Order: sequence, then structure tokens, then C-alpha cells
Amino acid sequence: MSFVEYPDAKALFQTVANLVADGLKNEIASGGVARLAVPGGSTPGPLFDILANTDLPWEKVVLMLGDERWVSLDSPRSNTGLIKDRLLQNRAAKATYQALFNGMLDAQTGAKALAKEIEAHLPLSVAVVGMGADMHTASIFPNAPERALAQSDDAPALVAMTPGDGLEDRVTLSARALKSAKHIHVIIIGDEKRAAYEMALKSSIDKAPIAQLLPHATVHWAAA
Repeated sequence: MSFVEYPDAKALFQTVANLVADGLKNEIASGGVARLAVPGGSTPGPLFDILANTDLPWEKVVLMLGDERWVSLDSPRSNTGLIKDRLLQNRAAKATYQALFNGMLDAQTGAKALAKEIEAHLPLSVAVVGMGADMHTASIFPNAPERALAQSDDAPALVAMTPGDGLEDRVTLSARALKSAKHIHVIIIGDEKRAAYEMALKSSIDKAPIAQLLPHATVHWAAA
């Protein structure tokens, strides 16, 4: 694990974009195809803007989210909208997008059906993940009833999660799938996330799911 501090978020996103691009280029050069997993939410938007304009053989890249809400792909609550608006643009529009939603009635059934598709794209070349103030990553939440399954060594590539608190059911790449990546980059912005990261270093993986990835990751932090 390594921890890198940046003067501001702009510098962080530019550096991470460069590292992601290098990881994808190297993978394509050695194996002909690269596989990239990225987070949803508002934080990675600037990263996506940079990557969308990065000169890469994007037609050889398979792109997927690390997690997704179980809502239709055209829903404003779907992370797919962010991906289409800010990453699958310009040069990156040639990438192949592997959706984590297949229209089935519930996340559990959908995740089981999609798991084999996701498994075919492992190991990942690069995974970019975020972290919540509760130390969750992707949609592996500390208090979710499916957490232990999502963190197990023999977990399927995709696991349905029930976050509770009135939130939609979700699907997430399992910790096993995320850890398969040759390069893992954790992006955290702000003092609250820095404090959560420092707590995760001292916590068990059941209380801090991000802790399962940290030994394999580079953590990138900026105050704002």
C-alpha cells in the first residue's frame, strides 16, 4: 500500500488519470485487451472528463462500474448515466461498456445472471474505487447482510447488496473481483474521508470493508 497526498483535487485527478492510462496501455500491449472498473457518484467526474480525452486504443478496453443501483439504466439514480455523459465520450466512446443491470425484477436474480459475464472479464487491469465516511467501498457496506459474502474469497464476481435506510438495492463487484486488478487506486477527497481512511487502517474488514483492498492499493488524497 502507498499513500499519496496532493495539493488539490485537480492535481489528484490528473495524476490518477495518467496512472490509469499507463496501466491500460501496458495491459493492452501485453494481452491485447484491458479491463477497467470505475466508481459511481459525483466524486470521479473530473477523472472521467480527463480519461475521455486521453489517447488510448479504447476499442480494446472493457469498462464497467464497481457497483450500481438496481434501477433502469435510464434512471437518474443509475450510475450508468454518469458514465455515458462523462466517460464514454470523445476518444473513450469506443470502449465496450459492461452494464451491471440486466432488467431483471430484483437485484439478487440479476446479480446471479450477470456474475458469469463479469467473471469473464477478470482479472481486472485497473480498478478505481472510492470510500464512504462509513468506510464502505463500491457497495460493500459494513452493515449490509450480504457483506460477508461480498468479502469472501470464493464470492461470485457480482453480489447483490441490501444497504437499508430506504436506499435502493444494489449490485457490487465482490472484494475478490476488485482485488483481482493489477492496479487499484483509491480516491478520497476531504478531511472527513482522510479521518475515515486512518480509522480503516486500524479496523477489521467487517467494520471497514475498504481495509480489504488497502494492502493492494495506492491511496490518493487531497483536502479539496
